[in-house]
Amino acid sequence: MSLTWTETLGFITGALCVWLVARRHVANWPVGIANNLFFIVLFLQAGLYADAGLQVVFIALAGYGWWTWTHGGGPGSGTLPVRRTTRTEWLGLLTAGAVGTVALTFLLAAATDSTVPFWDALTTALSLTATYGQCEKLLESWWLWIAADVIYIPLYAYKEPYATSLLYVGFLALCL
Repeated sequence: MSLTWTETLGFITGALCVWLVARRHVANWPVGIANNLFFIVLFLQAGLYADAGLQVVFIALAGYGWWTWTHGGGPGSGTLPVRRTTRTEWLGLLTAGAVGTVALTFLLAAATDSTVPFWDALTTALSLTATYGQCEKLLESWWLWIAADVIYIPLYAYKEPYATSLLYVGFLALCL
């Protein structure tokens, strides 16, 4: 798979989005939506169907995150503070991630021609839990992104959107 304009624009908007998130800048949300649109096309072309579908969910979560970051989770409450993940939230995130991984693995194996159903499902589940944490400004969401990035890097190299694999090396560096 050769470098396309879609992958190039996905690379640029993705790098900018994570840079903005690391600086807690609200513009990360609209830039992230643009990134999601580019990645929908790229991942469909690469046969990474769960990752393509994940981008649609990311767009919805970006709307939620944009709102919570600007309204603090409710009208008149100011901006949302960065905070630690509670034990109950961790339990919910881990449960949702495990159930999501199993369900998506079976769905991808049965309904698509995916050559990597488990890895596509796992990275999707990790990304969803990390994005929820990002929307809520949970400090530990960075750990979930690190776990996802460690898997995404070789997965994308294997599926051949090499620039996207390189982008995830940058994401990992920013997370660290």
